Amino acid sequence: MMLDAIRWDTDLIRRYDLAGPRYTSYPTAVQFNSQVGTFDLFHALRDSRKAQRPLSLYVHVPFCANICYYCACNKVITKDRGRALPYLQRLEQEIQLIACHLDPAQTVEQLHFGGGTPTFLSHDELRQLMAHLRKHFNLLDDDSGDYGIEIDPREADWSTMGLLRELGFNRVSIGLQDLDPAVQRAVNRLQSLEETRAVIDAARTLQFRSINIDLIYGLPRQTPDNFARTVEEVINLQPDRLSVFNYAHLPERFLPQRRINSNELPTPAQKLEMLQRTIEQLTAAGYRYIGMDHFALPDDELAIAQEESTLQRNFQGYTTHGHCDLIGLGVSAISQIGDLYCQNSSDLNQYQNALASSQLATSRGLLCNADDRVRRAVIQQLICTFNLEFAQIERDFNIDFQGYFGELWPQLQSMAKDGLIELDSERITVLPAGRLLVRSVCMVFDAYLEHHNRQRFSRVI
Repeated sequence: MMLDAIRWDTDLIRRYDLAGPRYTSYPTAVQFNSQVGTFDLFHALRDSRKAQRPLSLYVHVPFCANICYYCACNKVITKDRGRALPYLQRLEQEIQLIACHLDPAQTVEQLHFGGGTPTFLSHDELRQLMAHLRKHFNLLDDDSGDYGIEIDPREADWSTMGLLRELGFNRVSIGLQDLDPAVQRAVNRLQSLEETRAVIDAARTLQFRSINIDLIYGLPRQTPDNFARTVEEVINLQPDRLSVFNYAHLPERFLPQRRINSNELPTPAQKLEMLQRTIEQLTAAGYRYIGMDHFALPDDELAIAQEESTLQRNFQGYTTHGHCDLIGLGVSAISQIGDLYCQNSSDLNQYQNALASSQLATSRGLLCNADDRVRRAVIQQLICTFNLEFAQIERDFNIDFQGYFGELWPQLQSMAKDGLIELDSERITVLPAGRLLVRSVCMVFDAYLEHHNRQRFSRVI
C-alpha cells in the first residue's frame, strides 16, 4: 500500500479540488453553537473520570511579538511581555477548575503547547506553568508521553531548548514557512536558515524525540523554483515530520492577510506545480505521505500507526492518542471529551473575565448525536487509513452500511468511475490518485456541508 502512496493526476485534481473542511473533527467547529455550556463540560468530565480515560492536554499561548501576515491563528500581537502575567493567572485558575473534576489517576499521555508563540513566555513563566500543570494533572515523569511545543526559532535559543527539555518536552514543531528572503519580507517573517538550524541542532543534542517543520505553499512571491529550493534545504535538516500547508487567502476573515498584495500571490497552476514538486522531492528523500499535508519518515510513529491502521485524527491533527479525552486550556482552545466538543471564548478579555469571576470560559460547542457518531467513524477511517471496511462500521453501530448511506451511493460510484476510489460491496479504498483528495471523499459523508457557505473553508489542494 505505501510504496505507491500518491499518484499525481492533474485532471482528477482539477475536478475534485473543492473548498471543504480539514476534518480535525466531525461535526466540524462550524457546527458549534452557544447551547453548549459549562454544565455540559462538567458532565463530560465526570464521565471521563468514571471511565478513567487517559488525557491529552492542549494549552494555548496567544502572544506573539511580531505579526506574520499569513497567520489565521488566534493571537495577540504585543511587544509588552507583561501582558502574559494576567493571562497566566487566569490559565492557572482554569487548570484548577477543570482538574478537580478529573481523577489524579488519569494520565496525560499527550501535551501540546500551541499559539501564538509559547516561548513568548519567560523561562520563569514557563517553569511556573508546567509546575502548575504537574500539580493538578498526572503528567508522566519517565519521558514516555508525547509532550510537544511549537517553536518560533526567532524566539528560542539553546538555553530555551534546554529549559523545555528539562520541563519534560520531547517534541518540537518549528514554524519555517519559506526560506526565500523576498517571500519572508512579503509576509513579515524574516527568519534565517541559520536560526532554524541552531534550534534543530539544540533539539537533537538535547535528545528531543521528534522534530516537525511547517512549510506553506501559495505565499506571495513564491515560485515553483524558489519553493523547491526551500524544500531542498529543509530535507537537508532531516526533520522527522513535515507539514506542508496550502495558504488560504481569506482577507475578509483574517485581517492581517489584508497586508498581503494579492497580485503577488502565485497562480493556481503554480501552486499545483509547487505541491507536485514538493511531493516528488519528499518522496525521493524517503518521506511517506500520511495524508492532509503531512509527511513523515518511515520509522516515525505516525507512519507506523498508519500501516497498522491505528492512526487517528483530532484537534491535535494526526495522532496516535485519539483514544484520549482532549482537554483544551486557554483562550479559544477546543476540548473533545467523549461525544462533547466545546470551545473557550476566542476573545481574550471575555476569557479572562469569565475566569476572574471563577467561571469557566466555555462559549460554544456541540454534543454528537447517533448519526454524527457513525459519520465521524467513517470519516476518521478514510482520512487516516485511506480504507473503510463496511463490516467494522456495521458491527460498531448496528447498521446496514449500504442501507444507511444509500442516497450517497451514486456519488461514490461516480468517484469510483473517475479513479478516485475503489468501491465494492465490502469496502471503500482511496486509490493512490485519490489520496491527495481524501477530503473530497470525506465530504460525501458530511451531513452538514450542503447548508454551509463553502467560502469558510480552504480548498483541498
